[in-house]
Amino acid sequence: MERALALDIVKVTEAAAIAAARHMGEGNIEQADAAAVAAMRSALSEIPIHGRVVIGEGERDEAPMLYIGEEVGSGDGFGVDVAVDPVEGTNLVAKGLPNAIAILAVTETGGILNAPDVYMEKLVVPPQAAGKVDLRWPAERNLEALAEALQYRVSDITVVILDRPRHADLIGAVRRAGARIKLISDGDVAPAISAAVSGPGVHAVMGIGGAPEGVLTAAALRCLGGEIQGRFWYRNEAERQRAKEMGISDPDRIFRTEDLVRGNALVFAATGITDGDLFRGVRLFGGGVRTHSLVMTATAHQIRFVDAIHIHDMPRVGVVRL
Repeated sequence: MERALALDIVKVTEAAAIAAARHMGEGNIEQADAAAVAAMRSALSEIPIHGRVVIGEGERDEAPMLYIGEEVGSGDGFGVDVAVDPVEGTNLVAKGLPNAIAILAVTETGGILNAPDVYMEKLVVPPQAAGKVDLRWPAERNLEALAEALQYRVSDITVVILDRPRHADLIGAVRRAGARIKLISDGDVAPAISAAVSGPGVHAVMGIGGAPEGVLTAAALRCLGGEIQGRFWYRNEAERQRAKEMGISDPDRIFRTEDLVRGNALVFAATGITDGDLFRGVRLFGGGVRTHSLVMTATAHQIRFVDAIHIHDMPRVGVVRL
């Protein structure tokens, strides 16, 4: 399944990214998201899968979003569970800020946790620190363990945290430990992927963000060897009850990477919409578009960065600089 679908899957995220990028900086969150959803749904319809959306953009009555339970694909071929985020970081696209991406993950039926759309407390670390940290520990202890695993000093570590009032205590703890902090306004999946890749200069992601994004992060880290630990974080009793109805009986359970995405065959793809630490954003030019994507498989351990040029009007393109 992985080899058969990998390049098809990345075409879907490319289509969504291109559609969203055309609305970059317009200040309209809904318009960019709607364009990406329409493009992703159309591209998915051409893939030989019988897919069911497990992680999506809401419930059925919130169409035209790719809703939870929606069937996607051509209806032929592999039966799969699908996790999507046509625009991870809608505010980032609306404001032309970095690190907005389009995401799609596909695995065999039953391979993705049907997570409620609530918040999740998360800890993301690179492969070297997998199994050596614990979400239940204080931030200082996890930073010491991470630094030891990387053979760094704590002061060499950079932690990404969403800039939210709820993280005041966490930010204080990380600062007291001596680590560096990169505060972000939105979109914690791209930094989480960066934490598992050498080069971008991100070593961990900490704090509370969306649970669906935690599942998407787990799909990426299954391919990269990094680790996410997550625990659902409820704002009220209604959210807690909704989680119970979806099978989450233990509110204090720590979910690890393989708990969130347990499927063996797994394809993950992401395409940059705006420039970021790991992805280049969509480039529009006369006669075509250029995209930068990452497509990965779990069991085959294949990781490809795909720099693609999509030509719509050949006479206008001329020589393309690769």
